[in-house]
Amino acid sequence: MEKLSVISSSPLFEMLSPAELARLAELARVQRFNAGDVVFEEGDLGDSLFVIVQGQVEVVRRQPTGEVHPLITLSAPEFFGEMGLIDKDYRSATVRAKTDADLLQLTAQDLRAFRQSHGDGFTFVVVNIARSLSARLREANARLAGKA
Repeated sequence: MEKLSVISSSPLFEMLSPAELARLAELARVQRFNAGDVVFEEGDLGDSLFVIVQGQVEVVRRQPTGEVHPLITLSAPEFFGEMGLIDKDYRSATVRAKTDADLLQLTAQDLRAFRQSHGDGFTFVVVNIARSLSARLREANARLAGKA
């Protein structure tokens, strides 16, 4: 699948102009992962955002007992890894390919370059990340409330 069509289909990049979408496609790279491959691990320093092109990834956390606890499964055109870009902190979970997966990667450096050339578009992306995080927090709270 062409990078531009993946970026165009992601809700994260809605409201971007064709020129802004083309610039992001130019900056992004596609990474292939086989089922079971680790995309990043808990404790890694976050520096990239990923958009799922095809396949599924699973977000998991290792419990103090060593047991792996699945948190969520994501599919195209969802995205993940954005927290590492926002707070420049260590990853709080591990993401691994649940199936064979192609992921579009945008690094912090890529997004800085995008901000320099397309500041308004960058603002839209940040707002969409915040909306997504808010929705994910509401969903997590609802799941926790259901378990209580």
